[in-house]
Amino acid sequence: MSTSLFSVLLLGLLAGGVSCAAVQGGLLAGLVSRQRQPVTTGPSPRRAAAVAQAGVGDDLAPVGGFLVGKLASHALLGALLGALGTAVQLGMHLRAMVQIGAGLLIIAMGLGQVGVKAFQGLTFTPPASWTRLVRGRARSQSALAPAVLGVASVLIPCGVTLSVMALAVASGSPWQGALIMAVFVVGTAPLFTVLGFAAARARRAAGTWAKRLAVATGVLILALGAYTLNGGLELSGSPVAASQIAYALALTGDAPAAVTGPRVSVEAGHQTVIVSAVTGAYTPANLEVAAGLPTTLIVRSDKAQGCVRSFVIPSLNVEKILPVNGDTRIDLGVLKPGPLGYSCGMGMYTGRLTVTEQTS
Repeated sequence: MSTSLFSVLLLGLLAGGVSCAAVQGGLLAGLVSRQRQPVTTGPSPRRAAAVAQAGVGDDLAPVGGFLVGKLASHALLGALLGALGTAVQLGMHLRAMVQIGAGLLIIAMGLGQVGVKAFQGLTFTPPASWTRLVRGRARSQSALAPAVLGVASVLIPCGVTLSVMALAVASGSPWQGALIMAVFVVGTAPLFTVLGFAAARARRAAGTWAKRLAVATGVLILALGAYTLNGGLELSGSPVAASQIAYALALTGDAPAAVTGPRVSVEAGHQTVIVSAVTGAYTPANLEVAAGLPTTLIVRSDKAQGCVRSFVIPSLNVEKILPVNGDTRIDLGVLKPGPLGYSCGMGMYTGRLTVTEQTS
């Protein structure tokens, strides 16, 4: 079990931080950058001095609150998964809507950060009744809203998180499931700490540097928001997702692979299609297949890790967790002409079958 937990820790450190930060890191950075400064009494010079004297602990309070909330919710989820032995998670389409909503929220926060007036009033502070329950005025106020966000982050799992959730299910134990998820969150902590700390420093800076840091942070938040939004669009099968637009404009450079050969075979009127899943991609990215035939898709995993293991076909409402190695068979029914897109569970990696009428 110790070797497995060490692998989970490395997965969180090397892959989970980057994957999860694409969604949750944008929310954290946006929330921290839009939080109101703690209110200080007295003349303006005293207030400026109080803000200037804020230490590293005050800047780390928001990310600490976020990670504590995230650790608690993910450990609880791991315990449930380990106890039930089955994936307890949001449905694919609902998860796509949550991710689209998260992307729009991140973009709104980024627009406010770069100076768009319509969004500059977007701030996040916990209700006064909540803060009275927590001692230590400044740090509790700056940490409480991120802690609530950390708890809610369980509703927006990244692709690597889905793989770790599968490990929690396989553990068959609530204690081991909770430990697996908790260790993974610990592994993602360094990158979230950097993002949250940078956003806090940008919020506390003064003068010309404050404006520069605010704009730089805002641009980063906007990029994360666009990435998050597109992932939700990919997951929902939207025609305005980046991959669909790229295919429509012939910008991908991926011509459909030939219909003959080892990837596509027809025997006794039944078509079999093979797509490989490797870490970071599905190959071929665009495969031409025949319409009008009952078809089985075989997704062949070859040392697959991370998001590619969560395989979805939005238009068919198909969602599978792929093994690290081995074949996963999916019945596609009788195919109709047109594109049949698929992606990972976060919309990060995509591919399609180009279904065409075959001439005799």
